[in-house]
Amino acid sequence: MLVKHILQNKGRNVIVCREDAGLCEVAGTLARHRIGALVVLDAGGALAGIISERDLVRALAQDGPAALAQPVRVYMSRQVTTCTECDTVGDLMETMTMGRFRHVPVMDEQHGLVGMVSIGDVVKTHIAETVSEANSLRDYISAPA
Repeated sequence: MLVKHILQNKGRNVIVCREDAGLCEVAGTLARHRIGALVVLDAGGALAGIISERDLVRALAQDGPAALAQPVRVYMSRQVTTCTECDTVGDLMETMTMGRFRHVPVMDEQHGLVGMVSIGDVVKTHIAETVSEANSLRDYISAPA
């Protein structure tokens, strides 16, 4: 199964913020949308980074409440692993596991943002694929000869 199949089921809407957004504003956006990460865009609309709940916790641990007044660019992850719609779910799962991150922006051939995939999306898809395969095998085995 491919990443594009996840996006077909999940949708392509991505919640984003600008790098000058305040960390407190970002925390509110994450809570309001019940999501774990935002894609951060630069002034030109290109991918600049990603800010996750983990980044927020690290910021607070490092700088205390004063961190909330800082722009997201101070604490965001700048090295962002991305994928394309043509990547397999298995490869993406391996990449996310090895990199120890839970969110991956999906980019098109022109490096435009077309979606966001979470580890929850990947696991849900993998489970559905496994159940479907098991059902197919069960049907094949129990079919009359």
